[in-house]
Amino acid sequence: MITAERMYVARPASANGAAILVFQEAFGVNGYIRDIADRFARLGLVAVAPELYHRTAGPGYEAPYGSDGWREHMAALTPEGLLQDARSAFAVAAGQAGVEAKRIGCIGFCMGGRVSYLANAALDLRAAISFYGGGIAPNLLDRAKEQHGPLLMFWAGKDAHIPAEQYRAVSDALSAAGKAHEQVLFSHADHGFFCDQRASYNASASEQAWSLTQTFLKVNGLL
Repeated sequence: MITAERMYVARPASANGAAILVFQEAFGVNGYIRDIADRFARLGLVAVAPELYHRTAGPGYEAPYGSDGWREHMAALTPEGLLQDARSAFAVAAGQAGVEAKRIGCIGFCMGGRVSYLANAALDLRAAISFYGGGIAPNLLDRAKEQHGPLLMFWAGKDAHIPAEQYRAVSDALSAAGKAHEQVLFSHADHGFFCDQRASYNASASEQAWSLTQTFLKVNGLL
């Protein structure tokens, strides 16, 4: 089981009683993910980013962008293990001073986008955000009916990893299950468009996505 020592926790100077779980890309809890957590802390949220490779990689593991050393660690992940990690991160977030357990949400990027969807199916989260979460379709569509909080899901039109039929299938499954969800497609963007440390970074899509993210969290009572 993951321990609190294997989580990056960003605490706000002035907390608003809410928290968010931040799920990593394939490259670990690196500077980019820590920066995302810090951004949320500046908005008043406690942000908790668990190291999802803790079973196979040492503390603080980071893989450089463009490398593939992370593949062996990703291959060792299982839905059950990821849910254990999400529950542990939830407990750490809920245990922070002033945080209300009913005001915890989550966000994830790339593989973390899939984890965000998984976590929202297992935990009583206030809201969940997924950026280009590959692997939800077709393998996890049956969890659409288990989603708790509303979802905001971002996709990229030029993403070769997640074809249109997959993100449409996710949307269709959530609609069929009667779950509240928003689907946003940036037709001109590629996989990883939100990360300013990747070659696929798209400033326009990133700025719009960040604005939508904040609005979504606000209307769902987290900001």
